[in-house]
Amino acid sequence: MRTGVIESQGASPGQPSRAPSASARERLDLRAAAVLFNGERSATVGTLSLTAPQVDDVVVDVLWSGISTGTERLMWTGEMPPFPGMGYPLVPGYEAVGRIVQSNAAPERVGEIVFVPGARCFEGAHGLFGASASRLVVPAEKAHKITFSEPREGVLLALAATAYHAVIDGKLPDLIIGYGVLGRLTARLVIALGGNPVVWEVNPARRNIADYPVIAPEDDTRRDYTSICDMSGDANIIDKVLPHAVHGAELCLAGFYSARPSFSFPLAFRKELRLRVAAEWRPSDLEAVTSLVRDGRLPLAGLITHTAPASEAAGAYTQAFSDPTCLKMIIDWDSSDV
Repeated sequence: MRTGVIESQGASPGQPSRAPSASARERLDLRAAAVLFNGERSATVGTLSLTAPQVDDVVVDVLWSGISTGTERLMWTGEMPPFPGMGYPLVPGYEAVGRIVQSNAAPERVGEIVFVPGARCFEGAHGLFGASASRLVVPAEKAHKITFSEPREGVLLALAATAYHAVIDGKLPDLIIGYGVLGRLTARLVIALGGNPVVWEVNPARRNIADYPVIAPEDDTRRDYTSICDMSGDANIIDKVLPHAVHGAELCLAGFYSARPSFSFPLAFRKELRLRVAAEWRPSDLEAVTSLVRDGRLPLAGLITHTAPASEAAGAYTQAFSDPTCLKMIIDWDSSDV
């Protein structure tokens, strides 16, 4: 929903718009079409009012937003563990790319294409992440300028930064578990940083050809992994990986686990396994991966496999969470009349 005058300025997604006049800014509609979860395995699109922008805020018209098959799936089903800000109805999403249409403190930023990791600007709904909407009001520092040749690939920056955060604080992983988008980004990052990973994937449909081995766990005969990174979210992964790890190996838990991770202690004791948890990415992680993408060292091509208009969001979420061929589903807000 872009019922103000700003969207009529005619700029393409990769080109800046001209700054609106003061009268145009005053008429900017502070409402948005937004995806809404109620924790009942369904998604709807409704209209929400937005909080008025403060002096250091920017208003962003979203072009694309991504669907996360990890945390968002748990929000969709109602299985998300207690988390600050959690509640329903909920606007999901932490992966949005859009164009700044208002910036009172820095009008020269109007027209910038930016990545937005979420927003808390909705009246009548929780915005735990809150990026899946047609219009967002966010602090200016949360709108990160991107200059990619394919701007829509900017929705992958949150996952890329998550992967970077997981691998940069330890030895580069020689084993990555899980070959969804997060696992693929992790493998690409490890290679970009000089590593040589093996990947485990339980779903045969996702074991496609790559520049590194992608194999079923039961087919792996190695017993010498020293640094292992789990991106699968499997709460039982520790027992599965221990027989393949060397003494003193490190396992980084970088997925999001709805069940309590547990393991049999004796083998972990004998191998003196070290456990590390990687949490949310930091601004420095985002800066690092943005630089790697810009320099051509971290390719993002081939990871966005499906696109749906916002008017078909309900079906898009169902497909993203159930179709193994769907690596990354994005919602196209720019071409949708919602």
